[in-house]
Amino acid sequence: MTPTIHCVRHAQGYHNLTTANHHMHDPLLTPYGEQQCRDLQTVFPNQSSIDLIVASPIKRTLNTALLSFADIIASKNLTVIALPELQETSDLPCDTGSEPEELRREFEGKAVDLELVKEGWNGKRGKWAPNGRAIEKRAREARVWLQNRTERNIVVVTHGGFLHYFTEDFHDQDRFAGTGWANTEFRSYAFSTHEPEEAHLIETQESRERRKGDRKGLDSEEHVNLQRTGTEEGKIQAKV
Repeated sequence: MTPTIHCVRHAQGYHNLTTANHHMHDPLLTPYGEQQCRDLQTVFPNQSSIDLIVASPIKRTLNTALLSFADIIASKNLTVIALPELQETSDLPCDTGSEPEELRREFEGKAVDLELVKEGWNGKRGKWAPNGRAIEKRAREARVWLQNRTERNIVVVTHGGFLHYFTEDFHDQDRFAGTGWANTEFRSYAFSTHEPEEAHLIETQESRERRKGDRKGLDSEEHVNLQRTGTEEGKIQAKV
């Protein structure tokens, strides 16, 4: 049986406050963002079933994972696995991760596994380039990696722009207004049994029911990220 994937967008970072802050490199969470994590911990359903937490290696996503799931991390002795494929789509400074050595210093003594974070992961070139084809490929690689895990309930903490590629939700019926993710918003997915090499995700009925009537448009950060991918989808989204 393939795992259930619980996708979470990171909490508010300083770059979310104004587009002027997009020049900040790998910004941290705001105090309000930290409160959002505490709030998420109280409302996230069935935390006791979580047996793996994976996050983008960017600081705000790692900190969102550590703060939002602190109790289950402590009680089950879990470690947050940093997966580079989950990084954000653009090459803006705020979406560019830190060097592995800096991350090791930042998260020393914390429940974070940086084994998969290698030199060059934050270079925004080649596999990590901010273009649609590269992003789609690494989104698929992330899904396949997760599909092959033995854990049954996996939390994935990542970014608003990347979540569109990861969940392949560009063709939603409310494509121009209803595919955005709010900070700390979460949705749950199962894997399709078709084309296992693609590892397509399907939102669960429970998740759809949970967020019914709560659709949100893309925020300013997501507009910028999608525009910078250079894809036609991104250009369309950025105009609305």
